[in-house]
Amino acid sequence: MARKKIIAGNWKMNGSLESNEALLEGIFAKIESNNSLVIVSSPFPYLGQVSELIKKSPISLAAQNVSQYVSGAYTGEVSLEMLKNFSVEYVLIGHSERRTYYNETDSVIAEKTKAVLESGLRPILCIGETLEERQSEQTLDVCAKQIDAVLNAVDVSSFENIVVAYEPVWAIGTGLSATAQQAQDVHEFIRKHVATHNASVAEKVQILYGGSVKADNSKELFSMPDIDGALVGGASLIVDEFVGIIKAAG
Repeated sequence: MARKKIIAGNWKMNGSLESNEALLEGIFAKIESNNSLVIVSSPFPYLGQVSELIKKSPISLAAQNVSQYVSGAYTGEVSLEMLKNFSVEYVLIGHSERRTYYNETDSVIAEKTKAVLESGLRPILCIGETLEERQSEQTLDVCAKQIDAVLNAVDVSSFENIVVAYEPVWAIGTGLSATAQQAQDVHEFIRKHVATHNASVAEKVQILYGGSVKADNSKELFSMPDIDGALVGGASLIVDEFVGIIKAAG
């Protein structure tokens, strides 16, 4: 089946009122009609600004994280209802930087994924292996374990509303990237792993590749049958790079 391509830009901890506006205006000026879904994920303080700027555009808004709790004494956290006030539609969950720097475990990520789904928003579930895990040939085991943690918390049918982003940790912000075939091999495994629970759902799951995606390597990545788009980091902050990736998706 034909799955819609998704290009999601993760701005990470970057941006300002001025640079956000310039970036989005630059993107608006260079993309005409396209068949892919474009998402931008800004830091929390700029969600209101970005929501207003993209209101009349086809671009959707994502948050970079969220609390699994509804409300309460959780200083520094942000709830799903707060995100809804800014027309957020997607939430990044389990990004490798959250796992690595903030010790988010598979069980916490599963809780967050479940909470996002129950709120009516869509999680972008990030999974992937470290360089050490790849070198010791644990890539597929790691990806299966991270998916299974979520499958233990939600029904497999929920994966129709979960976007999976495979991001090899060793390829994030390093300039390194998995070859298109290496990425395809893991994406194919992820789809087959979900298919062991429900083949119909597996065919519908959109699986993005994240890891130093740029305009010059995106077309080959997107030609692979199980790569349904990209989670873009640094290149999403550069107009020509991000637009190039969007155009490569068709």
